[in-house]
Amino acid sequence: MSEKRILTENCGLIDPKDINTYLAKQGLQAWRKARKTMTPQQVIEEIKRAGLRGRGGAGFPCGLKWELAGRAEGEKKYLICNADEGEVGTFKDRFLIQNDPFSLLEGMAISAFAIGAEKAFIYLRAEYRYLLEGLRNALRQAEDSGLLEELDIEIREGAGAYICGEESALMNSIEGKRGEARFRPPFPPVNGLFGFPTIINNVETLANVPLIIRNGADWYSRMGTKESKGTKLFCVSGDVSRPGIYELEMGSSLKDLVIGLAGGEDVMMVQVGGSTGRVLPFSMIDIPLAYESVLGSGAVIVFDHSRDMVDFLYRTIEFLNEESCGLCTPCREGIECLIEVLDRLVNGEGVQGDLEILEVSCAPMASASLCGLGQSAPTPVRDSLQYFREAFAGRISQSVLLRSLKSIPSSGKPASYNQD
Repeated sequence: MSEKRILTENCGLIDPKDINTYLAKQGLQAWRKARKTMTPQQVIEEIKRAGLRGRGGAGFPCGLKWELAGRAEGEKKYLICNADEGEVGTFKDRFLIQNDPFSLLEGMAISAFAIGAEKAFIYLRAEYRYLLEGLRNALRQAEDSGLLEELDIEIREGAGAYICGEESALMNSIEGKRGEARFRPPFPPVNGLFGFPTIINNVETLANVPLIIRNGADWYSRMGTKESKGTKLFCVSGDVSRPGIYELEMGSSLKDLVIGLAGGEDVMMVQVGGSTGRVLPFSMIDIPLAYESVLGSGAVIVFDHSRDMVDFLYRTIEFLNEESCGLCTPCREGIECLIEVLDRLVNGEGVQGDLEILEVSCAPMASASLCGLGQSAPTPVRDSLQYFREAFAGRISQSVLLRSLKSIPSSGKPASYNQD
């Protein structure tokens, strides 16, 4: 199994500090093609025909979203590049910004042209501050080249909140408000940043745009599966010998990625999609990586048999509990309930019925939470209980045994056996 590098084809070959090296690799050809030979609607139709879907995890059709914003009424429109990338185990957007920032900027220029935006923001994760100077240098060179002659791009730094990777919380953050999810509808393409139509795409999504415009939708849509076109960047970490970024055609198997490329051995399970992603046992290692099966943000974390499933789930929910904005009741109270039960299990204080409480708590969270954090937090809980239930049931049995041992009096018999 080998990678299919189209999105990362420039990485390592161009100098991210020099736009001339990008121009030598067909840089800006897509932008010139869009501006000189296509209308905004034709650009949108090309993206729709290519089948490009958002690479942040939700997978909403990119061209359809652009079309909604393009048709929305508003005296101004905004484009936001989501470079917050706070999902656990994800570092692909950082890789693209570090190695090929010009493809991102070209994609933003084409996207802004398509929807009619003259102002754009790059929302950069607080932990990525060290990328700021390189990104600013790329912006200056892009402006000098004429790429941004009709588009003003401003970089805004986040403050380290995981929730601000969610699009409505991100807009609140740019507006200077607390990073909390908004009620929807209205959706951002109709009523977004400062009340105007807004498109929010992440770095990987926008970096795909120049490839599609330059090579055509037919070229792009030949790669992948029926519902998942093109390639995807995966960030592999955990118990593997070759962690890192891998670019695979959509529909490639998890086994090719984890075993073939990353060198995983003695694999017990894999979490795909970050902290709220699916938890898959090794028996499902042949599953294809695609929107119609399992995909998420691109984070792939591998665990071998030395890992403790109960501890893994506790740490995952502990993280989500810390990062929940607490605005809506299903998420706020639901995660508190999950962490209370899991805390009992990891400390040897589990009781009969704990697993049923975990399962019952998941349903209202998934169906009634305001944003993706609360809606997706039950995913690792449900998968862990479905595929590794014996580990959790065993922890309860151990807890019961420990409590019975504590009740043994100095005579050596449990209190319940004392006949006096």
